[in-house]
Amino acid sequence: MGKRERLEVIYDILKAIQNKNSKIKPTHIMYKANLSHQMLEDYLKDLIKKQFITETKSAKGRTYSLKDKGFEYINKYKIITGFIESFGLD
Repeated sequence: MGKRERLEVIYDILKAIQNKNSKIKPTHIMYKANLSHQMLEDYLKDLIKKQFITETKSAKGRTYSLKDKGFEYINKYKIITGFIESFGLD
C-alpha cells in the first residue's frame, strides 16, 4: 500500500470523529487515522481553521466534533471514491 493522499488522511480523521459520535480525544484520532502526533496537530489546526471540525476544551482535555462542512466532506468523498472505483480508476 502506498502513501495516502491528503484527501484520504482528512477523510480518515473526519471518519474517526464521526464514528465516536462526534466527541473524540486527539489521541484516539491519532491511532484511528494512523498519524504521528505532529501530523495530527497540523491537520487538526487546518481543519478547525477551515471549519470542518470544532475543538472543545475542558478539565478532562480536548475533544473534537464535526461541523456541517465535515459531514459534507465525508459524503462527497464517498461519492468521489465510488465514481473512481466504478470506472476502475483506482
